[in-house]
Amino acid sequence: MKAMILAAGKGTRARPLTTILPKPMIPLIRKPIMESIVEHLRNYGFNQLMVNTSYLSGDIENYFRDGHAWGVEMGYSYEGVMEGNTFVDNVLGSAGGMKHIQNFSGFFDDTFVVVCGDALIDVDFDQVLAFHRARKSVATLIMRPVPADQVSKYGIVVTDEQGRVSKFQEKPKAEEALSNNANTGIYVFEPEIFNYIPDGIEYDIGSQLFPKLAELGVPFYGIALPFQWVDIGSLQDFWHVNRMILNQELPDYPMPGVQIAPQIWCGLNVKADFANLDIEGPVYIGSSTEIQPGVTIRGPAIIGAGCLLEQGAVIDQSFIADYTRVGGIANLYQQMIFAGKVISPDGTAIDLSDAGLNWLIDDKRRTDIITAEKSLFNELLAQNS
Repeated sequence: MKAMILAAGKGTRARPLTTILPKPMIPLIRKPIMESIVEHLRNYGFNQLMVNTSYLSGDIENYFRDGHAWGVEMGYSYEGVMEGNTFVDNVLGSAGGMKHIQNFSGFFDDTFVVVCGDALIDVDFDQVLAFHRARKSVATLIMRPVPADQVSKYGIVVTDEQGRVSKFQEKPKAEEALSNNANTGIYVFEPEIFNYIPDGIEYDIGSQLFPKLAELGVPFYGIALPFQWVDIGSLQDFWHVNRMILNQELPDYPMPGVQIAPQIWCGLNVKADFANLDIEGPVYIGSSTEIQPGVTIRGPAIIGAGCLLEQGAVIDQSFIADYTRVGGIANLYQQMIFAGKVISPDGTAIDLSDAGLNWLIDDKRRTDIITAEKSLFNELLAQNS
């Protein structure tokens, strides 16, 4: 069976994470979001997956390659051009990206599924496909009810008793929403859908295609199901979902590594004397990380691979990216160290280099520069003491 994963967007609401990563590759405790999606599709028999890419496309394509490691076949549809040595994105929208693939090869020759590449899902596709086929639907979307004060974040769907969509509202104001059933970005289509998507222009599924289908009276249905749907649309979502995983609130997302103590998980080759650490879970520590005696770690916390936490450092409800050195006088509370920045849950970011903080927090692999900077700092301390 065939499916498409939408992965071409820039993920601006998740910045600064997405300054160096496409949103589907944002890691949830070391595992890209999209990897869980690929695994879930495979488990329901979808073994031919097309992915539209654009922004930082190589990160996705080089990670998944042909999909063999996940037991599927994967192909890519790049949306953009190369000018000189620079890639220039030219996104076509979610519906336009589908049409681009279809015009190229006629790939979608039977019922197919489309999912967004930035959400954890455990939807029962067997049940969805049965609903779709029983109603001879051209397009079916999966819905989830959301609180009334959150409707403005989603496409809102109005259906009749049989599930036929009568109206579609893209991110309405709370007072204008006609229901609280949200579009989850999970769709089933028949190839006939391409009759309603124009060629050669940017065209969106939620804001353009679906309202058009509802207006024309095309067989278009929505099904509301209880299932896990964890959208990673923003930096705040990233913080929230990682905390859920650490607290084991997502049963279908097992913790990596080995559990060495209650709520403490480690990867391979961790160097730490846990008897001389003040550590309180839930905490994940990546492989080949060194934690010196006298470090304090308060969960929920994630320490990446190849890190060094120096004696005296305090990591309190914080996420530390791979290969980070945290100095002994650092006290991090609800901070994320990522891409050379200290990032707060509200998105406020401080560039470590611009702020002159590399002596305190930096890439562990920069030992020569770090040593010089620390020596200078120690000299300044001595002069002022």
